[in-house]
Amino acid sequence: MPTQSAAGGSGDGPADGRTDFDFFFGRWVVSHRRLQARLAGNTNWDEFGGTCDVRPILGGLGNVDDNVIELPAGAYRAATVRTFDPATGQWSIWWIDGRNPLTIDVPMRGSFEAEIGTFLCEDVFDGRNVQVRFLWSRITKKSARWEQAFSQDGGKTWETNWIMDFARHA
Repeated sequence: MPTQSAAGGSGDGPADGRTDFDFFFGRWVVSHRRLQARLAGNTNWDEFGGTCDVRPILGGLGNVDDNVIELPAGAYRAATVRTFDPATGQWSIWWIDGRNPLTIDVPMRGSFEAEIGTFLCEDVFDGRNVQVRFLWSRITKKSARWEQAFSQDGGKTWETNWIMDFARHA
């Protein structure tokens, strides 16, 4: 497991991964690309904007972000809650969609290695069992990339269906 500096962390505190998301604190402008239809052989992407505000919680063992997602059909809000488990060195990530705020998605779990954050879970999409993967990459002080992909074959092949490029707000 890398130290916090591998993911752009602050360098303060234990080198167990708890600061791996510190790079993300602050305000971001987001460029989204999302497949119009997932797991359908579709190659058409919608492109739209958004914003994301991120802050620490739980004394540094977690963070929360507040998102405005400007879908072509209309904007909505969403939030992400991330918590770090020092015993396992893993992060858990929950997504809350403002269009259905009574439901919290299945948690993603994972960590950063060689400056890439990989997070996985088993879920159901349109009645089909899928493995979901989040990748965090291209992390600098001013930018980062998040990608979501689905696999229907246990991770042998992946369909990337959503990409978010973050640029730090001036």
